[in-house]
Amino acid sequence: MNRPPHTSAPQPDPTTNMTEGWHCLHLYYRVDQGVLNQIDQSTRAAGREELAALLDPDHEDAPIRIQTSIVSGHKADLQVLIMDTDPIKIDSIQQAIRSCGLGPALIPTYSFVSITEISEYVPTLEQYAAKLKQEGTDPESPAFQAKLKAYEGRLPAMNQQRIYPEFPDFPVCTFYPMNKSRVPGANWYMEQFSNRYSMMAEHGLSGMKFAGRVVQVITASTGFDDWEWGVTLWGRAPEPIKEIVYTMRFDKASAKYAEFGPFYLSYIMSPQEAIAHLKL
Repeated sequence: MNRPPHTSAPQPDPTTNMTEGWHCLHLYYRVDQGVLNQIDQSTRAAGREELAALLDPDHEDAPIRIQTSIVSGHKADLQVLIMDTDPIKIDSIQQAIRSCGLGPALIPTYSFVSITEISEYVPTLEQYAAKLKQEGTDPESPAFQAKLKAYEGRLPAMNQQRIYPEFPDFPVCTFYPMNKSRVPGANWYMEQFSNRYSMMAEHGLSGMKFAGRVVQVITASTGFDDWEWGVTLWGRAPEPIKEIVYTMRFDKASAKYAEFGPFYLSYIMSPQEAIAHLKL
């Protein structure tokens, strides 16, 4: 018997580019002073010019977002944070750093590969309305309608910042990777969605108390790196960074289910300032 040919919906063309959101790469380097001392002065001078141009966010070929900072402590000396739709463009910055005149003295110590996303725990308008009802707000009341309308107005901008984040003009940055626990008795992925949603709502309310003092961007790394998320925090001052991490650790989503990787604290500088500070 003749069978009709198998048909399926047309698939988009293969691509490495993001269709929504950006690729993200955190790079960390240590300055090898012994190697740096062996680079002649003319090569070092040219390398400083080359590196400054590579890291310049206003360069005509720059990725959509690129930011440099100097890292506090022994884990690294320099952080480069890059975001773009195209991972090859991001990698070209990494390779250009490696091959520039100062490249032999800049030793990679850590990297983190991720993408921006809108979390599944961000309430839709319908979910937010259901939450208001659960809290006892009468759906027919003016207060209910006012809260719903306000949230409807905020949601597009909130989601825009999640997938196409603006970097704030703050001087302090910290980054850390994290997982959700899978240990017996505290396996996040065995919890019902409604429970996970409730815990993340509590977690989000804790973070909102730091509005204006801390800006947070969470990038997803499941399948991209060894951890499941990367958290980047920018602080108006150093103290709020410590305060927000401490405060949110008491939320159940964190206290019971979160696992944290290394923390990298850094201070934002222009490429020229960072190069001078590191005495390259």
